[in-house]
Amino acid sequence: MIIKNGLVYGEDGSFSKADIEINAESFCQIAPELPENGAEQVIDAEGMYVIPGLVDIHFHGCAGYDFCDGTIEAFDAIMQYEMEHGVTSVSPATMTLSEGQLAKIFENAGKYENNRGSKIRGITMEGPFVSSAKKGAQNGSYIHRPDMRFFEKMQKLSGGLIRQVAVAPEEDTDFAFIKEVTKQTHASVAHTTADYDTAAAAFAAGADHVTHLFNAMPPFTHRAPGVIGAAFDAKEVSVELICDGIHVHPSVVRAAFAMFGADRICMISDSMMATGMENGDYALGGQPVKVVGRLATLKDGTIAGSASNLLDCLRVAVKEMNIPLADAVRACTATPAKALGFYGECGSITAGKSADAVLLDKEMNLVKVICRGKAVN
Repeated sequence: MIIKNGLVYGEDGSFSKADIEINAESFCQIAPELPENGAEQVIDAEGMYVIPGLVDIHFHGCAGYDFCDGTIEAFDAIMQYEMEHGVTSVSPATMTLSEGQLAKIFENAGKYENNRGSKIRGITMEGPFVSSAKKGAQNGSYIHRPDMRFFEKMQKLSGGLIRQVAVAPEEDTDFAFIKEVTKQTHASVAHTTADYDTAAAAFAAGADHVTHLFNAMPPFTHRAPGVIGAAFDAKEVSVELICDGIHVHPSVVRAAFAMFGADRICMISDSMMATGMENGDYALGGQPVKVVGRLATLKDGTIAGSASNLLDCLRVAVKEMNIPLADAVRACTATPAKALGFYGECGSITAGKSADAVLLDKEMNLVKVICRGKAVN
């Protein structure tokens, strides 16, 4: 396959007109002009942006299914929907559920063949090691203190797929869990009441990520900068940001990009099963959720994930929040892939990497998705 004449997003964060050659499931070469040489398929991308396939490292479901359904049917439907909407690499998130429920989910995910649709490059373990005071849409009945036995059981069942585990550091005595778990995976500060000093100590102990910045944590103020200030000061820490227009005000999104930069921000969707569906009643982590437009809430009004996919969030960030396109693309591709350790496989249009790309017109409408070297639509 040859993609010709597109404005290709490069590893340096700039767009330049170029051709892309794909061989089997990998990018082969990128050059200003490539001969067609009898290519099986030639795609003319004149006037289009060609960006890497998007990478969502924190979402719960879509298309009427939740990753925590834990079934092959659910996994298939979720991966198909994500692929069709330009999200070609994912790390789906679990919720705070019972140990037995989580064990089944991780075991089934570890056995899942994932031969089509978006590629599962990891799993995000969000809960049960969170704070009751900042549980958000997590089920308080199953909250558990940080526990290596619990984590290692799930990691073994998943076949080593857990790429990050959420933890409220104030619940982790002497940060023993963070120090131990980061020998195996990434620890993300999440659903927490931690103040600046506690969060800073957690980062010093090995945590290197923050789950949905601003949400389910103390606010950033001039005398109490909290997790947000500690993350800013710890330059190796990456942060997640939900840009659906609901979770974080546009001004705060702009401030976050000014503070952290696109090299540290991982844009996520945090989408739940209603994404891609009509308004109505759904569930997240076994709790009922009402969805109206882009807003998903529990009965008490708590925001319960989003009803937007990552491509939706990319559009909102650029068109409604005035984030530069190049920065927004980096936050949806290279940065999350680097944060969870699979940038060598995806996240940029680079020879040897998985041939995942998204073609957008100048209004950011989706034109075509390439996933694992094949045109999807």
